[in-house]
Amino acid sequence: MQKPRSDLRPNTAEYETTPLVKATGFREYDARWILEKEINLLGIQALGLGLATYVHEIGQTPRIVVGHDFRSYSLSVKQALILGLLEGGMEVLDIGLALSPTAYFAQFALDAPCVAMVTASHNENGWTGVKMGANPPLTFGPDEIGRLKDIVLNGAGVARPGGVLTRVEDFRERYLEEITAKVKLSRPIKVVAACGNGTAGAFAPEALRRMGAEVIEMDTDLDWTFPKYNPNPEDHAMLMQMAARVRETGAELALGFDGDGDRCGVVDDTGEEIYADKIGLMLGRDLSALHPNATFVVDVKSTGLYKTDEVLKSNGADVVYWKTGHSYIKRKTAELGALAGFEKSGHFFFNAPIGRGYDDGIVAAGAILAMLDRNPGKTLSQLKGALPDAWTSMTMSPHCDDELKYEVLERIVAEYQALADAGGSILGRKIVEAITVNGVRVHLEDGSWVLVRASSNKPELVVVVESMRSDADMKALFREEVKPRLAKYPEIGAYNQEL
Repeated sequence: MQKPRSDLRPNTAEYETTPLVKATGFREYDARWILEKEINLLGIQALGLGLATYVHEIGQTPRIVVGHDFRSYSLSVKQALILGLLEGGMEVLDIGLALSPTAYFAQFALDAPCVAMVTASHNENGWTGVKMGANPPLTFGPDEIGRLKDIVLNGAGVARPGGVLTRVEDFRERYLEEITAKVKLSRPIKVVAACGNGTAGAFAPEALRRMGAEVIEMDTDLDWTFPKYNPNPEDHAMLMQMAARVRETGAELALGFDGDGDRCGVVDDTGEEIYADKIGLMLGRDLSALHPNATFVVDVKSTGLYKTDEVLKSNGADVVYWKTGHSYIKRKTAELGALAGFEKSGHFFFNAPIGRGYDDGIVAAGAILAMLDRNPGKTLSQLKGALPDAWTSMTMSPHCDDELKYEVLERIVAEYQALADAGGSILGRKIVEAITVNGVRVHLEDGSWVLVRASSNKPELVVVVESMRSDADMKALFREEVKPRLAKYPEIGAYNQEL
């Protein structure tokens, strides 16, 4: 295996003959690069050979599912990846155009322990990446990604005989049958299905109809230019268009799906978005009544209400906060045998009897519809209104270069830790705890909190705040506390969105 370089430029002879792979593309739990600028197709091929080498190294059966999302270059990227996997002696099962959860399901359905899904998820056009795993339903975490990075960047991939490619035809139908079998609505709930012209448009509307919903399609035609907004149901632009469609149509809710279909965003019947951590709390209340003494896992960006909710307590539910990131929450949910894991970004993980442990936006949508079906006299906004008051911000991400963000975060964590150790306060409230399992989450005496962490897949930091007092106080926690504090760091740039 030729050792990749990080300094190649397009439109040169070297670029056509040498792998380009920048080290920063190996993230905490998947791999993402800007295509051509940070990785070329030969670099993708080197990644495939490196992945095959790692699979053989750990003694796993060399049988792998591959799929690709709907972008202009994803098929080419997948084909380059397959070349590397074949060179490394893998049996490759190509399921074609797919959602990430389609590929995860294929691991079970096709008896393949490994997966490599070509997707940049919700990242903007220009980005590409691969989500990988070798032990379903888990995907790689930092240890596995770190070893893969060493193999690829050091040119340590090993060519082996035995590579074979099989194309699996019409796997979409098999996947749709799987995810719709357990949800049969007793009434046709009217729902907007928003897909942002991403891959989910080829899957979600049909799935929701098979569950028994009345579906209003919104931006479901596949268009890899993403003409209206990036398919990311955590972004304000997509949520606002979902809200407008609900108000126009009188739908009972809108369900939005990201570019590779492993996340779900929600707007209620009044046109108000409900962040996934609050939806998770509503699902936790509903499911813990059906499954007493259940365990739930939530990420550190999620509302503090899980700690105090009386309904969860009365149903004997246990809630564990853990590191943000689909791989972390998925792994912890499996490790604890939890009924479900919820992440504020919109990843939902359901173990049996609801799901198979991996994140699937359409399975999450089915769980939300089933919850509504079990509460026929209540709207989604009424179910939300039954929760205790808490005002949680959107996820806000100021730019910070990949090469700098972790060192900058260390200084921010140290600053908040010192403030907590000194008995300090924020906006007149004493700090009671600084949790540093994933960045820093600073809890105040009234239950409000602020969080700063590093993005695992983009050159950004991540900021979330929550107030137990009011919407105005929530905005003040950002505008008067976090934003001025981070503004002192010259390495931190503009926010993607802010209050």
